[in-house]
Amino acid sequence: MSRITSIEELEAIYSGVTEASTAKVADRITPEYRRLIEGSPFVALATAGPEGLDCSPRGDLAGFVRVHDERTLMMPDRRGNNRVDSLRNIVRDPHVALLFLIPGLTTTFRVNGRAFLDTDESLLDSFAVEGKAPRSVIVVEVEEAYFQCARALIRSELWNPQKHRSPKEFPTPGQILAALSEERVGGEAYDREWPERAAKTMW
Repeated sequence: MSRITSIEELEAIYSGVTEASTAKVADRITPEYRRLIEGSPFVALATAGPEGLDCSPRGDLAGFVRVHDERTLMMPDRRGNNRVDSLRNIVRDPHVALLFLIPGLTTTFRVNGRAFLDTDESLLDSFAVEGKAPRSVIVVEVEEAYFQCARALIRSELWNPQKHRSPKEFPTPGQILAALSEERVGGEAYDREWPERAAKTMW
């Protein structure tokens, strides 16, 4: 192995940053960047805490991340498994990173900043879907915003339906749970009941 141990070694390998790579970075949400946010139904939320890093998928109706103003984003925390890993981290360390994906678009969009949780009742109600409000809203104070070049999504062919895989090729959540818990939870019943359970608890 030839481990890199200094920034100087790293920059010697990855030299030649183009002007486009730095010109795209903004300290606010520009009108163009706002359109990317409003078109996105999926965001990966990265947080940090004393136990380490966490990255959580966040999916909702397109535009679910609200642009409150050019330096503030708001994201509802929809129903999940109540582990609150991301929220726990935000309370202890406000640093967050967001990665937005838009189906069919190979350009992705990134935001870095600081976040806090807001439980104001009127704010929660403003994010209600089918009469169900989130229990908290993640408020992100934007420090850095920029689009990411398309190479990663082009290489992965993420949106290419001919590359989609069959779920039958992979273990189901029920099978994974059963294996990890020595059959205490999971199994065929878990997989069979999941669609109905999810439909009732989506929001």
